[in-house]
Amino acid sequence: MRSLWYPHPMRLPAGPATQQPDPHRPHTGGLPRLPDEYYQGDSVVHWTLTVLDRATGWLSGPFHALFRELMLHAAAREGILCPTYCLMPDHVHLVWIGLWLETNQLNGMAFLRTHLEPALAPAKFQPQAHDHVLRAEQRRKNAFAKACLYDLNNPVRAGLVTRPEAWKFNGAVVPGYPRLHPLEADYWPVLWKLLAKARRPDAGNIIRPPFHLGPGPKVLRDEPTL
Repeated sequence: MRSLWYPHPMRLPAGPATQQPDPHRPHTGGLPRLPDEYYQGDSVVHWTLTVLDRATGWLSGPFHALFRELMLHAAAREGILCPTYCLMPDHVHLVWIGLWLETNQLNGMAFLRTHLEPALAPAKFQPQAHDHVLRAEQRRKNAFAKACLYDLNNPVRAGLVTRPEAWKFNGAVVPGYPRLHPLEADYWPVLWKLLAKARRPDAGNIIRPPFHLGPGPKVLRDEPTL
């Protein structure tokens, strides 16, 4: 089953619009990046942090607690809300939603990786996190919730548990709401209200250079968006 986050391959433009690795940015690698503006402001990004050589043995209750603590610090520093995350034995999935015009998810990810990686020892993260910046049609509420639930079902597809509720290493990080969980029945209506309250009115006032992401899936045009 194809991931709901990646229905089409990303098409990189030719010429100067292609982003080159920034030597001053921590944890750079060979994966392509969109222009920085696509990770700023009200952007919604799905991130995957893969452990080098798919090393295992680091996932535990204390690691999970540290991850949540660092996610709260990243949220406070960069104005980020995490509606869903899922820690797997050899990688991490998380989704970030920008709340401020000044939000910069690249800075937030560099902070998270820098402070979380020592807890992996002797394992390490791959040199660069993989990201998928959501298009407008993927930010429609029903499509977005469905894709988040796809992530939460990763442990079931991997044969680690028989239902997502049995996996201990998933959740959400919404500052001020420590018990909020994406597998609860009333989670999504609550999240939409909290997001509307937390996002600053000017968060979307950012000019992003043209960049072709390829065609997206067909959706109902009257469906509400994030």
